[in-house]
Amino acid sequence: MTLESEIREELKWFGHASFLLEDKVNKNNIYYLDPFDLKFMPKEKADVIFITHAHFDHFSPKDIEKVATKETLIFGVRGCESLKKTFGERFCIVEPGENFEIKGIQIRTVPAYNIAKDRLNYHPKENKWVGYIIDVNNKKVYHAGDTDFIPEMRQLGPLDVAMLPIGGTYTMTVEEAIEAANVIRAKVTIPIHYKRLLEGRYREAEEKFRKGVRGTVLLLEEYSEAGHHNF
Repeated sequence: MTLESEIREELKWFGHASFLLEDKVNKNNIYYLDPFDLKFMPKEKADVIFITHAHFDHFSPKDIEKVATKETLIFGVRGCESLKKTFGERFCIVEPGENFEIKGIQIRTVPAYNIAKDRLNYHPKENKWVGYIIDVNNKKVYHAGDTDFIPEMRQLGPLDVAMLPIGGTYTMTVEEAIEAANVIRAKVTIPIHYKRLLEGRYREAEEKFRKGVRGTVLLLEEYSEAGHHNF
């Protein structure tokens, strides 16, 4: 099985920045990243939920409730404190620069913020919002959150998968994301956070990204539009 086919088996993209990541090596644990606008009631409940930042399209309590159980652990950031009422000690606030182990896998939090002048107010560095690098299925998987091409991306180290926002407006443009991807040099790069923003222009962005990145670009179908209704 190729790396791309493995990733397709392990990742489900619900659109925008919302993912399910299945740990097929370690007890089939289920991890959700930024669950948002879930079109179905998933059968696959979360062992752990990771939230990159507190904007509604990444931090959605109603979607968290759809996938959470009484045992689900949640890692979020400042601005997500309301989850404490429901989840108590199972909710933990993280900041950039943390390393920890959960459910037998290693997690690293990395910065996610804007540096472009016209975007500085969207994701300020001082908010201490994050991306996550998750060591799972013998791969290092990076979910960048909402971010620009920031200096810290040059020190991420070897990655197998990088999920990068390319939609512009609030995050990197396609051109900026290409530059970031070519510095990060993950084995496989997946564009995210763009269809809602670009609407009818998203295919043009996908093609530009695919051609510009020096390496493998994997274009995922959104789970709801791929005909998979087996939740």
